[in-house]
Amino acid sequence: MKVVLADYGAGNLRSVCSAFARVGAEPVVSADPAAVLEAPLAVIAGVGHAVAAAEGLRASGLDAAIRERVFAGRPVLGICVGMQLLFEESEEGGSGLGLLRGPVRLLRARRVPHMGWNSLELRKESAVLAGLDGEDVYFAHSYAAVPDDPGVVAAVVDHEGEVVAAVERGALAGVQFHPERSGPHGARVLGNVLAWSRSA
Repeated sequence: MKVVLADYGAGNLRSVCSAFARVGAEPVVSADPAAVLEAPLAVIAGVGHAVAAAEGLRASGLDAAIRERVFAGRPVLGICVGMQLLFEESEEGGSGLGLLRGPVRLLRARRVPHMGWNSLELRKESAVLAGLDGEDVYFAHSYAAVPDDPGVVAAVVDHEGEVVAAVERGALAGVQFHPERSGPHGARVLGNVLAWSRSA
């Protein structure tokens, strides 16, 4: 199955591509809006500064392609900064795609960034996180989404308080953690993502 990763000029795309390839996908990195629009699955993956990522998406027209996919009910996955970009304003500066309502805020914790392994607590039935309740996955972030609608929250973790770890609504999903760095559990997430995108 072909998976197109949106190339906005930054991010850890090589490691995400390798992780998808290990679970049987055919990952491609592209800055072409048409390729992102037409792919069976589009992925926004990234690390670093959300403002630069958002500007990169807009400069290349990838933001419009991603919005069109979501409005058409075609699957989109955001990873780490990519999940944050699904939301509206960020305290890091700038605005995201606004596909889900709510801000992105600096973590309210003594230990920032949130770095390392943490245990998922599922909040609803989730195609992307099926079989992963209570499992450990790897995080590396200082900001996190705060959805207006608690119904989109698929999982949380405890980092000196509750932090949203994953969201899911229809053909739109996001994970704040890094599946590509989460070992067998991360591979299961990506395998679930492929199955979810085929049925979307």
